[in-house]
Amino acid sequence: MKSFLTHIKEKFGDGNYEGDQFGGAGGHDGSGLPTGAPGNFMFATGIECSYPTIANGTIRRDLLAETDHYNRYKEDLGLVKELGLKVLRYNLPYYLIHKGPGQFDWEFADLAMAEIKRLGITPILDLMHFGVPDWVGNFQNPELPVHFAEYCGAVAQRYPWVRFYTPVNEIYVTARASAKDGIWNEQLKDDRAFITAMKHITAASIMGTQQIARYRPDCIIVQSESAEYIHEMRAVESPEIRLQNKLRFLSLDLLYAHTIDAEVLLYCMDNGMSREELKWFMAGEPPGYQIMGNDYYGRNEKIIKPNGDWCEAEDVLGWYTMTKQYYERYRKPVMHTETNTFNPKDAECWLWKQWVNVQRIRQDGVPVVGFTWYSLLDQVDWDISLREKRLKVNACGLYDLDRKIRPVGESYRMMIEEFGQITIVPHAEMFEFTSRPATLKVEK
Repeated sequence: MKSFLTHIKEKFGDGNYEGDQFGGAGGHDGSGLPTGAPGNFMFATGIECSYPTIANGTIRRDLLAETDHYNRYKEDLGLVKELGLKVLRYNLPYYLIHKGPGQFDWEFADLAMAEIKRLGITPILDLMHFGVPDWVGNFQNPELPVHFAEYCGAVAQRYPWVRFYTPVNEIYVTARASAKDGIWNEQLKDDRAFITAMKHITAASIMGTQQIARYRPDCIIVQSESAEYIHEMRAVESPEIRLQNKLRFLSLDLLYAHTIDAEVLLYCMDNGMSREELKWFMAGEPPGYQIMGNDYYGRNEKIIKPNGDWCEAEDVLGWYTMTKQYYERYRKPVMHTETNTFNPKDAECWLWKQWVNVQRIRQDGVPVVGFTWYSLLDQVDWDISLREKRLKVNACGLYDLDRKIRPVGESYRMMIEEFGQITIVPHAEMFEFTSRPATLKVEK
């Protein structure tokens, strides 16, 4: 079978990445992210949109359908506006739109995007959320980066007014759940399958970003990735848990061309990553302005006891400490891209605790550009990671599925009213960066 790299070269040539003509890896036009405008800190929410397959590919979970968003999209988008939010993480369902090579169905996407534009909402377009079209198969398909790149280019052409994108949501979680934990899509439990999925998904994100930048050179890429950690309560650390804690960085290491830990690199090469593939990933970053989005839920941290039992370790490290680790590794502007809690009684307190984390890390000088409560509406079956279709409602939304606001929604409105005028960089209202590099105006 041909490798993903062979398919990319056959389609796009021998350059490090297709699109070198508009800046190549890490290239853009030199202008800076705007920092001076009051209120440009991005308070956001998202509409839950996962669509993996389960039951050996016989069942497609589609949370947009299961929460009735397809029928109530205007109402849902109106709720975003009602809360005073300007930014929305929003998915165009890849598996429904991309019907085959060169074939697209834009009917729903056009309706939703027109309403988003009419309401003046800034979308962060999420282009792949835990699943692929049936004709692509799953994440073991080496042609995925080529097909996904075509889709990303088509989206960027169709909606040229969009600047913010998340090409692939949670690369690490997608690869792990599909190829290591055996929950979704290919449902494999194999190290080699995990590395194969990781290569294909990360390459898809890179190639997709290249195509977005081809039509929107000033694109802003908000890479949403899960911040996770296992606390092993044993006197001697086990090799398995040590490796697992290191693997949480792998997707971003490949995406940002960051030097990979030696133990992780050996694991990758033992499980099918070639030197040529590694060289391709390490050639440089994809284009566009890169924002490192960290998703954090209390359940992301776990404790493993000496007897092997597990329990949740909510807030032992917390978003502040974990994001500091990621920031010190990659030195990217940061966004808190997802959080919630399944217990509605705890939701308001959890919201404010997350905001305290954001404020604290900003005081330390880390550039945090936005905060997201995910999601707008209650979700379905995420307490079991969508592995079975039970249709149990998870009361973690700003609104319930009857579109009635929850107390956490009222608290979020209060937060936006109180902090809505802050800038991305503290005190940046003194400055205005223009679209030309090295040009700085000081307001009198």
